[in-house]
Amino acid sequence: MFERTRQGAVDLIKGDEPIATQTLDDLIKLLDRCISQRQPRIVIDMASIPLMDSRGLELLVDCQRQSIARGGSIKLAAPTPLCRDILKATNVIAMFDVFENILEAAGSFAR
Repeated sequence: MFERTRQGAVDLIKGDEPIATQTLDDLIKLLDRCISQRQPRIVIDMASIPLMDSRGLELLVDCQRQSIARGGSIKLAAPTPLCRDILKATNVIAMFDVFENILEAAGSFAR
């Protein structure tokens, strides 16, 4: 399950399911809400995300492009080793700022 909270002007999204075809509906709804409401400043906490598939990667890339088009961005925090490897192997990691924890990721929007 994915949940959204706010820290100041930053949307924090946390989940404990794979970012994969079978589990994307909740994440899509949350990201769409974040992107459509204002200049998106989104952090996805990946500390408990066990896995990502190609559909999940496509979603992240599409949402990042939409966020940038609206003057914002999505940042990733604390990806698990497997997710980090998947992001690197596909070079999707090049599209994102990646941080060790959500505090660093959220704070980076203030710079």
